[in-house]
Amino acid sequence: MTIEEIKKQYPYLYETHMHTSEGSKCGQREAKDMVRAYKSAGYSGVFVTDHNWGGNTAADKSLPWEEWIDRFFTGYFNAKEEGDKIGLPVFLGYEATHGKGHDFLITGFTIEWMKKHPELKTATIPEQLELIHSVGGLVIQAHPYRKASYIDEVLTFEKYVDGIEMFNASHRGTYEDGSSEEEWNLKAIKLARDNNLPGTAGSDQHTTDLFGGGIAFKTPLKDEKDYIQRIKNDEDRVLTDGVHWYDKFGNLIV
Repeated sequence: MTIEEIKKQYPYLYETHMHTSEGSKCGQREAKDMVRAYKSAGYSGVFVTDHNWGGNTAADKSLPWEEWIDRFFTGYFNAKEEGDKIGLPVFLGYEATHGKGHDFLITGFTIEWMKKHPELKTATIPEQLELIHSVGGLVIQAHPYRKASYIDEVLTFEKYVDGIEMFNASHRGTYEDGSSEEEWNLKAIKLARDNNLPGTAGSDQHTTDLFGGGIAFKTPLKDEKDYIQRIKNDEDRVLTDGVHWYDKFGNLIV
Protein backbone atom coordinates (compact mmCIF):
# COMPACT_ATOMS: atom_id res chain seq x y z
CA MET A 1 0.00 0.00 0.00
CA THR A 2 1.32 3.45 -0.92
CA ILE A 3 1.04 6.61 1.19
CA GLU A 4 -1.46 7.94 -1.34
CA GLU A 5 -3.60 4.82 -0.92
CA ILE A 6 -3.43 5.10 2.88
CA LYS A 7 -4.54 8.72 2.78
CA LYS A 8 -7.39 7.83 0.45
CA GLN A 9 -8.57 5.01 2.73
CA TYR A 10 -7.96 6.98 5.97
CA PRO A 11 -8.50 10.61 4.91
CA TYR A 12 -9.12 12.16 8.35
CA LEU A 13 -5.84 12.95 10.11
CA TYR A 14 -5.81 14.33 13.67
CA GLU A 15 -3.07 15.81 15.82
CA THR A 16 -3.40 14.42 19.35
CA HIS A 17 -0.48 16.21 21.05
CA MET A 18 -0.07 19.96 20.48
CA HIS A 19 1.07 22.92 22.57
CA THR A 20 0.41 26.66 22.37
CA SER A 21 2.44 29.59 23.71
CA GLU A 22 -0.60 30.75 25.69
CA GLY A 23 -0.77 27.52 27.70
CA SER A 24 2.78 26.14 27.67
CA LYS A 25 5.96 28.06 28.49
CA CYS A 26 7.78 25.97 25.91
CA GLY A 27 5.17 26.71 23.23
CA GLN A 28 6.72 28.91 20.55
CA ARG A 29 3.67 30.00 18.56
CA GLU A 30 0.23 31.30 19.44
CA ALA A 31 -2.79 29.05 19.19
CA LYS A 32 -4.24 30.78 16.14
CA ASP A 33 -0.97 30.29 14.24
CA MET A 34 -0.85 26.62 15.19
CA VAL A 35 -4.40 26.05 14.00
CA ARG A 36 -3.74 27.79 10.69
CA ALA A 37 -0.64 25.67 10.14
CA TYR A 38 -2.57 22.44 10.68
CA LYS A 39 -5.37 23.58 8.40
CA SER A 40 -2.84 24.37 5.66
CA ALA A 41 -1.19 20.97 6.19
CA GLY A 42 -4.46 19.16 5.53
CA TYR A 43 -5.31 17.98 9.04
CA SER A 44 -8.93 17.29 9.95
CA GLY A 45 -8.59 18.48 13.55
CA VAL A 46 -6.28 19.04 16.53
CA PHE A 47 -6.25 18.35 20.26
CA VAL A 48 -4.79 21.16 22.37
CA THR A 49 -2.74 19.50 25.12
CA ASP A 50 -0.89 22.25 26.98
CA HIS A 51 1.26 21.51 30.03
CA ASN A 52 -0.70 21.54 33.28
CA TRP A 53 0.26 22.69 36.79
CA GLY A 54 2.73 19.83 37.21
CA GLY A 55 4.64 20.72 34.07
CA ASN A 56 5.89 23.67 32.04
CA THR A 57 2.66 25.65 32.20
CA ALA A 58 2.44 29.28 31.11
CA ALA A 59 -0.29 30.00 33.65
CA ASP A 60 0.75 31.49 36.99
CA LYS A 61 0.57 28.60 39.47
CA SER A 62 -0.09 30.99 42.36
CA LEU A 63 -3.50 31.96 40.97
CA PRO A 64 -6.62 30.68 42.73
CA TRP A 65 -7.75 27.38 41.20
CA GLU A 66 -10.67 28.62 39.10
CA GLU A 67 -8.71 31.63 37.84
CA TRP A 68 -5.80 29.36 36.99
CA ILE A 69 -8.13 27.09 34.99
CA ASP A 70 -9.42 30.03 32.92
CA ARG A 71 -5.89 31.29 32.30
CA PHE A 72 -4.53 27.83 31.51
CA PHE A 73 -7.11 27.09 28.84
CA THR A 74 -6.54 30.38 26.99
CA GLY A 75 -4.62 28.44 24.35
CA TYR A 76 -7.55 26.10 23.83
CA PHE A 77 -10.08 28.97 23.74
CA ASN A 78 -8.01 30.86 21.16
CA ALA A 79 -7.44 27.74 19.10
CA LYS A 80 -11.15 26.90 19.16
CA GLU A 81 -12.10 30.41 18.10
CA GLU A 82 -9.69 30.33 15.17
CA GLY A 83 -10.64 26.78 14.27
CA ASP A 84 -14.30 27.74 14.12
CA LYS A 85 -13.42 30.60 11.76
CA ILE A 86 -11.40 28.54 9.32
CA GLY A 87 -13.21 25.23 9.60
CA LEU A 88 -10.80 23.12 11.63
CA PRO A 89 -12.24 21.19 14.62
CA VAL A 90 -10.34 21.82 17.87
CA PHE A 91 -10.66 19.37 20.76
CA LEU A 92 -10.08 19.92 24.49
CA GLY A 93 -7.27 18.24 26.37
CA TYR A 94 -4.18 18.81 28.48
CA GLU A 95 -0.87 17.14 29.27
CA ALA A 96 -0.62 16.14 32.91
CA THR A 97 2.86 15.93 34.41
CA HIS A 98 3.76 14.15 37.66
CA GLY A 99 7.17 14.15 39.26
CA LYS A 100 9.90 14.84 36.76
CA GLY A 101 8.63 14.02 33.32
CA HIS A 102 5.89 11.44 33.78
CA ASP A 103 3.32 12.73 31.30
CA PHE A 104 -0.23 11.82 30.35
CA LEU A 105 -2.48 13.10 27.58
CA ILE A 106 -5.94 13.74 29.03
CA THR A 107 -9.26 14.32 27.29
CA GLY A 108 -12.95 13.70 27.99
CA PHE A 109 -13.51 16.21 30.81
CA THR A 110 -15.13 19.64 30.87
CA ILE A 111 -13.59 22.85 32.13
CA GLU A 112 -16.50 23.39 34.52
CA TRP A 113 -15.92 19.92 35.96
CA MET A 114 -12.24 20.74 36.52
CA LYS A 115 -13.15 23.91 38.37
CA LYS A 116 -15.12 21.81 40.86
CA HIS A 117 -12.19 19.48 41.51
CA PRO A 118 -9.19 21.42 42.86
CA GLU A 119 -7.98 18.16 44.41
CA LEU A 120 -6.65 17.32 40.95
CA LYS A 121 -3.70 19.60 41.68
CA THR A 122 -2.40 17.58 44.63
CA ALA A 123 -3.61 14.13 43.60
CA THR A 124 -1.22 11.25 43.08
CA ILE A 125 -1.02 9.66 39.63
CA PRO A 126 -3.57 6.92 40.47
CA GLU A 127 -5.87 9.45 42.17
CA GLN A 128 -5.82 11.94 39.30
CA LEU A 129 -6.34 9.30 36.64
CA GLU A 130 -9.19 7.77 38.66
CA LEU A 131 -10.86 11.18 38.75
CA ILE A 132 -10.52 11.50 34.98
CA HIS A 133 -11.92 8.01 34.49
CA SER A 134 -14.86 8.82 36.79
CA VAL A 135 -16.23 11.17 34.11
CA GLY A 136 -15.46 8.85 31.20
CA GLY A 137 -12.17 10.51 30.31
CA LEU A 138 -9.25 9.05 28.38
CA VAL A 139 -5.69 8.76 29.70
CA ILE A 140 -2.77 8.07 27.36
CA GLN A 141 0.78 7.83 28.68
CA ALA A 142 2.85 10.18 26.55
CA HIS A 143 6.36 9.30 25.31
CA PRO A 144 6.92 6.76 28.14
CA TYR A 145 10.57 6.04 27.28
CA ARG A 146 11.82 9.54 26.52
CA LYS A 147 15.12 10.52 28.10
CA ALA A 148 15.81 14.18 28.87
CA SER A 149 17.37 16.41 31.50
CA TYR A 150 13.96 17.13 33.04
CA ILE A 151 13.14 13.43 33.40
CA ASP A 152 14.69 11.84 36.47
CA GLU A 153 13.50 8.27 35.86
CA VAL A 154 11.72 6.33 33.15
CA LEU A 155 8.52 4.89 34.61
CA THR A 156 5.54 3.29 32.90
CA PHE A 157 1.97 3.31 34.18
CA GLU A 158 0.27 0.61 32.12
CA LYS A 159 -1.97 -0.34 35.06
CA TYR A 160 -3.59 3.08 35.16
CA VAL A 161 -3.89 4.26 31.55
CA ASP A 162 -6.18 3.55 28.61
CA GLY A 163 -3.46 3.58 25.98
CA ILE A 164 0.13 4.36 25.06
CA GLU A 165 1.52 7.04 22.76
CA MET A 166 3.38 4.64 20.45
CA PHE A 167 4.66 7.31 18.11
CA ASN A 168 5.84 10.74 19.19
CA ALA A 169 6.85 12.47 15.98
CA SER A 170 9.32 14.75 17.76
CA HIS A 171 11.57 11.75 18.42
CA ARG A 172 13.89 12.26 15.45
CA GLY A 173 17.29 12.91 17.00
CA THR A 174 20.37 10.71 16.59
CA TYR A 175 23.20 10.55 19.11
CA GLU A 176 26.95 10.33 18.58
CA ASP A 177 26.95 6.65 19.56
CA GLY A 178 24.53 5.91 16.72
CA SER A 179 21.46 5.39 18.90
CA SER A 180 18.25 7.11 17.87
CA GLU A 181 15.30 8.68 19.66
CA GLU A 182 13.11 6.49 17.45
CA GLU A 183 14.09 3.65 19.79
CA TRP A 184 11.85 5.29 22.39
CA ASN A 185 8.90 4.80 20.03
CA LEU A 186 9.83 1.15 19.47
CA LYS A 187 9.83 0.54 23.23
CA ALA A 188 6.45 2.28 23.51
CA ILE A 189 5.02 -0.05 20.85
CA LYS A 190 6.21 -3.05 22.84
CA LEU A 191 4.74 -1.64 26.06
CA ALA A 192 1.34 -1.27 24.41
CA ARG A 193 1.46 -4.74 22.86
CA ASP A 194 2.64 -6.47 26.03
CA ASN A 195 -0.25 -4.96 27.99
CA ASN A 196 -2.92 -5.17 25.28
CA LEU A 197 -3.34 -1.41 25.29
CA PRO A 198 -4.39 0.72 22.28
CA GLY A 199 -1.71 2.84 20.66
CA THR A 200 -1.88 6.47 19.60
CA ALA A 201 0.39 8.87 17.73
CA GLY A 202 1.03 12.60 18.00
CA SER A 203 3.66 15.20 17.24
CA ASP A 204 4.28 16.90 20.60
CA GLN A 205 4.20 20.02 18.46
CA HIS A 206 5.43 23.35 19.86
CA THR A 207 5.98 25.27 16.60
CA THR A 208 4.30 25.68 13.23
CA ASP A 209 7.14 23.73 11.60
CA LEU A 210 4.99 20.61 11.71
CA PHE A 211 6.42 17.12 12.23
CA GLY A 212 3.38 15.55 10.58
CA GLY A 213 2.43 12.97 13.22
CA GLY A 214 -1.02 11.86 14.25
CA ILE A 215 -3.88 9.38 13.91
CA ALA A 216 -5.99 8.95 10.77
CA PHE A 217 -9.49 7.49 10.59
CA LYS A 218 -11.85 6.52 7.78
CA THR A 219 -14.56 8.84 9.11
CA PRO A 220 -14.34 12.23 10.85
CA LEU A 221 -14.44 12.58 14.62
CA LYS A 222 -17.67 14.00 16.02
CA ASP A 223 -16.23 15.16 19.34
CA GLU A 224 -13.94 14.13 22.21
CA LYS A 225 -16.31 11.36 23.31
CA ASP A 226 -16.23 9.88 19.83
CA TYR A 227 -12.42 9.84 19.91
CA ILE A 228 -12.42 8.24 23.36
CA GLN A 229 -14.73 5.45 22.27
CA ARG A 230 -12.69 4.75 19.15
CA ILE A 231 -9.48 4.43 21.13
CA LYS A 232 -10.94 2.47 24.05
CA ASN A 233 -12.61 0.10 21.58
CA ASP A 234 -9.34 -0.10 19.62
CA GLU A 235 -11.16 0.71 16.41
CA ASP A 236 -9.63 0.79 12.94
CA ARG A 237 -7.10 3.57 12.38
CA VAL A 238 -3.58 4.20 11.13
CA LEU A 239 -0.75 6.01 12.90
CA THR A 240 2.03 8.18 11.54
CA ASP A 241 5.26 9.61 12.91
CA GLY A 242 5.33 12.08 10.04
CA VAL A 243 7.63 9.90 7.95
CA HIS A 244 6.16 6.40 7.98
CA TRP A 245 2.66 4.98 8.38
CA TYR A 246 1.73 2.11 10.70
CA ASP A 247 -1.30 0.01 11.50
CA LYS A 248 -2.95 0.31 14.91
CA PHE A 249 -0.58 -2.33 16.33
CA GLY A 250 2.50 -0.34 15.35
CA ASN A 251 3.41 -2.51 12.35
CA LEU A 252 5.01 -0.61 9.48
CA ILE A 253 2.79 -0.20 6.42
CA VAL A 254 4.93 2.11 4.33
